This record gives sequence, structure tokens and C-alpha cells, in this order.
Amino acid sequence: MENPSMHGGGRRMIRILTPILVLSLALAVSACNRNKPGIAFDGAFFDTKVTKSDDDRSVFTVVIEDVSQSVSGAMEAGRHAGTTYCIKNYGSSKIDWAPGPDDDPATLTIVENTMTFRGRCRV
Repeated sequence: MENPSMHGGGRRMIRILTPILVLSLALAVSACNRNKPGIAFDGAFFDTKVTKSDDDRSVFTVVIEDVSQSVSGAMEAGRHAGTTYCIKNYGSSKIDWAPGPDDDPATLTIVENTMTFRGRCRV
């Protein structure tokens, strides 16, 4: 004869394990997204690097790679990287660019599939 308490214990185990399995699956999916380089704009991912210029950290340079995927996407990735830098360091998203993402794409220089912006955080 089957023990009736086994059915209740099995249901209790399922109720305990289900959230754990769902959380594990969510973590596994989010870990997959970490393998994508850079940030996505115009359907493409771009690697960006922001470096301060000399001793004045309000002046910075943004290097955007893989520009041939989408020039407009690369420009927006550069804008995002610069904005993030200024917010992190000064709490403001106001930037004076020269050259920058608001310039005509035809006037920007692309060297070895890389674009460079220069900016100054307005403080």
C-alpha cells in the first residue's frame, strides 16, 4: 500500500525547488549576455574606451571600435560612453564635444575601423 504522506512531501519539494530552478535559469541566461562586447546601438555592439586627458579629468577621449558596423551606431555608442563618464565623475551629462557625436558623419575621421571623440564635461 502507498504511503499518503509521500504525495504531500513530493509537492512540498516541488514548491521548494521550482523557485531555485527558475532563479538558476535566469542567472544562466544573464551570464550569456556578459559575453557580448560593448554596448548595442543601431543593432550592433561597439567596444568603447574613455580615458581622461592629462591631469584635468574633465577633458576626456572616447575611442569607439568596429565603426564599419554602423557609423551612426558608433557615434551614439561614443556619446553614451562620454555621458556615462561625465555623470560618474561630475554628476552631469553636459558635454562640449570637439569632434563628437553631433558632428556630420562625413567630417569625422575613421582610422583602422576606429573613431575618436574628444570632450569636456561641463561642471
